[in-house]
Amino acid sequence: MDALTSKACKMDKTIVIVPEIKLVGITARTNSTAEMNPAMATIGLTMQKFFAENISENIGNKKSPGKILAVYTNYESDFTGDYTYFLGQEVTSFDNVDEGCETITIPAQTYVKFTSDPGKMSDVVIQMWQQIWTMSSTALGGERAYIADFEVYDERSYDPNNAIVDVYIGIKK
Repeated sequence: MDALTSKACKMDKTIVIVPEIKLVGITARTNSTAEMNPAMATIGLTMQKFFAENISENIGNKKSPGKILAVYTNYESDFTGDYTYFLGQEVTSFDNVDEGCETITIPAQTYVKFTSDPGKMSDVVIQMWQQIWTMSSTALGGERAYIADFEVYDERSYDPNNAIVDVYIGIKK
């Protein structure tokens, strides 16, 4: 076991109800096994494209400029199966969506919200997910719904070496 997988990060946990979210961005279809293999991983490539092509600048009707959501949705089964990775921003409407961008609407649902302590962004996110994947429904706060889960990147994560990240895990209530 390497240092990354053996080290747990501290996460604060709260149960929240989040209203419907409309997003505009880009997607990739992947799974956790593929993401562990650099030759097959698509999440990093999707992030690179999003930032290199400055896709955020072309998203109109932003609800919270500067706040980016990474969404895991359209689950084939659970966290071990295929899912759609969506990277984008919340919008107030889908009017005038740029060509090349996609839209999704996340229905209102109950979430367990985890907030990390500050740390190197890539390490914090990986460690949070590794802890979440091993949690029982009881430890999590409910059974996972597998409708949509998401990470929030806002002003607290602008410094990649001292980032605070929120991860929302949808649960059945």
